[in-house]
Amino acid sequence: MPENSTEVTAAGIARLAGVGRAAVSNWRRRHADFPRPVGGTETSPSFALPEVEQWLRAQGKLAEVPLRERVWQQVAGHPAGAVPALVHTGCALLYVRDRPTAWLETTAVSDERMAEVLHLALSDLLTARFGPASPDTAPGTSPQADRGTGCVRAVRAPGSDELLPSVPLLRAAAELAAETGAHQAFEFLLGRQLDANPRQFTLTPPGLAELMAALVETGTRPARTVLDPATGTGALLRAVSRPSALYAQDADPDLAALSALRLALNSAPESCTLAVRAGDTLRADAFPQLTVDAVLCHPPFNERNWGHDELAYDPRWEYGFPARTESELAWVQHALAHLRDGGTAVLLMPPAAASRRSGRRIRADLLRRGALRAVVALPAGAAPPYGIPLHLWVLRKPGAGVRPSPELLLVDTSEPAEPASAATATPASGGRDRLDWQAVHSAVLDAWEPFDRAERNGSGAGPDGTAGRTGRDRPGVSRVVPVIELLDDDVDLAPARHLPPPTAGGGPAELTHVRSRLTDTLRQTAALTPSPADPSDPARWPLTTVGELARAGALQLRTGGSGTGQGPVLTEHDVLGSTAPSGTLPAAPAAADGPPEEPVLVEPGDVVVPVLGGGTVARVIDVATAGAALGRNLQLLRPDPAALDPWFLAGFLRGTANNRQASSYASTATRLDARRLQLPRLPLAEQQRYGAQFRALAAFEDALRLAGRLGGQLVQGMYDGLTDGTVTPE
Repeated sequence: MPENSTEVTAAGIARLAGVGRAAVSNWRRRHADFPRPVGGTETSPSFALPEVEQWLRAQGKLAEVPLRERVWQQVAGHPAGAVPALVHTGCALLYVRDRPTAWLETTAVSDERMAEVLHLALSDLLTARFGPASPDTAPGTSPQADRGTGCVRAVRAPGSDELLPSVPLLRAAAELAAETGAHQAFEFLLGRQLDANPRQFTLTPPGLAELMAALVETGTRPARTVLDPATGTGALLRAVSRPSALYAQDADPDLAALSALRLALNSAPESCTLAVRAGDTLRADAFPQLTVDAVLCHPPFNERNWGHDELAYDPRWEYGFPARTESELAWVQHALAHLRDGGTAVLLMPPAAASRRSGRRIRADLLRRGALRAVVALPAGAAPPYGIPLHLWVLRKPGAGVRPSPELLLVDTSEPAEPASAATATPASGGRDRLDWQAVHSAVLDAWEPFDRAERNGSGAGPDGTAGRTGRDRPGVSRVVPVIELLDDDVDLAPARHLPPPTAGGGPAELTHVRSRLTDTLRQTAALTPSPADPSDPARWPLTTVGELARAGALQLRTGGSGTGQGPVLTEHDVLGSTAPSGTLPAAPAAADGPPEEPVLVEPGDVVVPVLGGGTVARVIDVATAGAALGRNLQLLRPDPAALDPWFLAGFLRGTANNRQASSYASTATRLDARRLQLPRLPLAEQQRYGAQFRALAAFEDALRLAGRLGGQLVQGMYDGLTDGTVTPE
């Protein structure tokens, strides 16, 4: 085996061959010539990638390793680790893109010579793109601006000894760049690394990054120079359109390097200046004299060791010295300190920052001086931690001699707008897979843009001293609040506490309509109530299983969760709640090899069964649901109509005893094996008799479910109406 050869785990071998990990374990037991482990641990061994590829080809299990998969395995198995491998790859891809002719000359030599030449070439390239390795002359600052901060340029040129083990990877990455483009190749590899280590990185989802960038880009003066003082993976700055200069800093040197390369590959050197530094932003600001048009920031939350003791007299605390527990308010003032007059900052904040008593004096001063312009409550699932509805704070640097604005915009998107068919829809559950980012963007920008436009045009102050309203408040969604209302003992800025709720159920007229629908539904429920059951002896049918029927061709079994593209997705929640498809398909990755995987589309008469949960649920697909993609944790049974009645199939699948014998337990979850579900062997005509009864029971169940939702809506609407005065006891 070559020295420093790339290693791959059993999971990586399974990915290469397109099989499960169990198959790899079987190969190791059954084949004496299977490659021996060269590293890892006894429970998680690693193997030499060249030996694995050779063995797979010899066994006819792998005709050719896809190029992007081969490159990723080289990154994941790099002897120095995946992150250094990504940094080396990013540097090489930048060289490939900016100096393609020089790259070809560099690679036309031995590996050892290539590592030596590449080190010198990268030193020159990185200096041209990111400035000198010394921070003393950072772009956009005076020569003395960064001296003494301890911050360094995020990307340094790897030495020839470091590059030598990476040379095969860099050659392969250049091939991938020739197919997909250098930027797309790096995005693919970085995305794989982030997906493989979700707990090591705090990510800013693309939908949120786009919203934050849109908030600073509104108005007549677009954000041309932008700073992110806690850049992470560079997602926020990457979302900025047409910047002339981007500045970034992060305390983690690895993240700073990856962010710098990502931003460099996403922009042309002649159109955008880049300055990315590694260092603790609050303790050692890399750009102390820099002022920019906009600041975007997703700061670390709940940091106690942010520098409280050593930064007590820092000039950035213009609005008050933050308490040890208020690290987020330190980041807010850091952002304001770097804005030009009239510049805008958007920060992602934990909801507690809007109401903690320890921060009330700083919040009050931000309001009095007009620095805080809007607080936006996001839905739960917008960003990690996904179970908490985070906030966005929009701030503006007050200009000298400019009268502070007397109003604050509050927006609440934490509860999604109720659909028109609310009575037949399940309550929305927060989650990153269920967020409608388009709706969130519309709600926030529809409130912010007219408010921002009125302020920039100087049309804010009315004769009574309050700002002129450019648009009406939206109950429960947005409201322009006079600052004087917020300056109480708590200075609580949580939007939900100041927004008038939507009129209950649409007002008294809508409550009357709900009551009428409930009455009609209760009548329908009574009519659908099954007649008393006649006692009879238990039937003794010959039984078969779903697995036997599938082998005989009487039905097809499919599993959901794969595929990319556009269109609705039938989710597990939709099946459990008997609602319309609510999910969406993920977009195909830009660097995908070959055509995207096709999703499983449901057809009328299909029977869909959840895999997890142990519940007795089976849904027969109707015409309205047909065409949706099958979501994760769902199994589809497609019966041959000449052999099986779908309602007969669904009804017997719901039997409690049937589900118990077909269920197994893994950890704390119950998993249903649909192949073990049993059915009686009956003629089609007899199946249809049972199917008609099962269909009637399903209609009765739907009526009960609808009646429960309507009843809950009516009761809550009456409580709300009586308490807010829109409904009287009479």
